[in-house]
Amino acid sequence: MDALATLPVFFKLGGKRVVVVGGSEPALWKAELLAAAGADVEVYAETLAEGFRALAESPPDGSVAINLRRWQPDDLSGATIAVGAIKDNEEAAAFATAARSRAVPVNVIDRPEFCDFQFGAIVNRSPLVLAISTDGAAPVLAQAIRSLVEGLLPKGLKLWVAVAKTWRREVERIEAVLAERRRFWDRFADLALREAGRAPTQADLDELLAGAANSRHRHAAAGSATIISVSDAETLTLGAVRALRCADSILTDEGVPSAVLEFARREARRLVIGCPGPGEATSTTGIARLMIAAAVDGQRVVHLKLASASNIDGVMRQAEALRAAGLPTTIILTALPI
Repeated sequence: MDALATLPVFFKLGGKRVVVVGGSEPALWKAELLAAAGADVEVYAETLAEGFRALAESPPDGSVAINLRRWQPDDLSGATIAVGAIKDNEEAAAFATAARSRAVPVNVIDRPEFCDFQFGAIVNRSPLVLAISTDGAAPVLAQAIRSLVEGLLPKGLKLWVAVAKTWRREVERIEAVLAERRRFWDRFADLALREAGRAPTQADLDELLAGAANSRHRHAAAGSATIISVSDAETLTLGAVRALRCADSILTDEGVPSAVLEFARREARRLVIGCPGPGEATSTTGIARLMIAAAVDGQRVVHLKLASASNIDGVMRQAEALRAAGLPTTIILTALPI
């Protein structure tokens, strides 16, 4: 994995005490956000922006209590997190120090030097929640990206995520190996994205469960193989991304950019292999044998083959060997670098 500027985490704040210091509009927004996450928010401020009292009377969730006074260090004791809308450097430093001395993660709005954590731009399809961060470098860009992502995710998708909590109990009753349950959720994800404009139904669950049961017999002998000819992550097709997301094992040529593997599941088995040159039929056949050996008990195997104009024949020979062994095989060709 490449280095991360910050670790994306999600706090469960239902019923937890959270402190917000400041009565400005940015503090109001953070108080509303924290209450929406179910927190019991305690606001400390000598003056309040319009909207605070309405928020306290009708929070989106959780609760909001207003204390019309300056904050004190002991106010932070027992808090889960603390947020301050503080412009003065000395006060901001004192607030951060008081929180940290009580083991309370702290955020001072728009003051990253005093922050233990940051709020990203949020896409709310709760219980599906996405957060986008630029590590404080370009918050306007994060907001622009959020708008793009919101356009890609229909609001109805939240209904599918919500029902997954209930359906998970049904899936756990399936007498199946882990790979079969994985196939259930792969099909669920495909259906949810395809039918996000409507609510899920019992018929959808019945069909998915029947498919999982049938797969026990259909995939008993062999799984499937996909050969993806790839040059870089930007040229991947939707089909290639879907194959990587579903893969149980991934064979990768030397030289395939690491960014391509970011689309794969973390738990997928991975093997880097030598990249056979033009005319190396033995190496191509050897790779096909590796894929056949991996594609047992319904396993899905992907070979990320470094794209070049000279290895198309090798791709075809490899696919022929896989199909001759009875393994369903798909070829996905992406654009060659110019």
